[in-house]
Amino acid sequence: MTPPPPAHPVPPQPTSPTQPQASPRVPRGERPPLAALLEAVLMVAEQPVGVAELATGLGASAREIERLLPQLAESYAHDGRGFRLRHVGAGWRFYTADECAPWVEGFVLAGQPARLSQAALETLAVVAYQQPVSRGRIGAVRGVSADGVIRTLTARRLVEEVGHDPDTGAILYGTTDYFLERMGLRSLEELPPLAPLLPGLDDLDDFVTP
Repeated sequence: MTPPPPAHPVPPQPTSPTQPQASPRVPRGERPPLAALLEAVLMVAEQPVGVAELATGLGASAREIERLLPQLAESYAHDGRGFRLRHVGAGWRFYTADECAPWVEGFVLAGQPARLSQAALETLAVVAYQQPVSRGRIGAVRGVSADGVIRTLTARRLVEEVGHDPDTGAILYGTTDYFLERMGLRSLEELPPLAPLLPGLDDLDDFVTP
């Protein structure tokens, strides 16, 4: 019986270009400060970013990030920068400083139509302050049907269905997290007082049926 040929080691196979490659490690001495990394990431974020997501993406501790973010926000405000770092919804994001907003708005909207019509803005205000609110109640406040405007606001993710009236079965609407994000608010409690904007609206409960 002929003995089998001697075994030879299998040569290493080249890595397939489709296989994921490990991300390159930056030498610790060349890593930018964490504050700079936070600024760089938040500068390109299209929506608020949470602490956990920042910690995972930057390889840092959540506690350290929680400590740095308020410090950065305070430093921007103290230095009078044209932007602010705010905690809104479930994360952090850069926003235009309030005192600069009129000039930014003029620059962005120059020669362009308003993003929302006056009717849409009025309806959005009613929903924000009266939610959960039905279309019938919105129409009673504005004096016109709100059907078309509600469809527009729903399509733009500013309002959404939040339930049904237990007595009439009418659909109830409320604002969304995206609304808070666009307004730069953490919660509805940060909305300005109602009375100066829509005087007498609270009295509607006396004569308006949802």
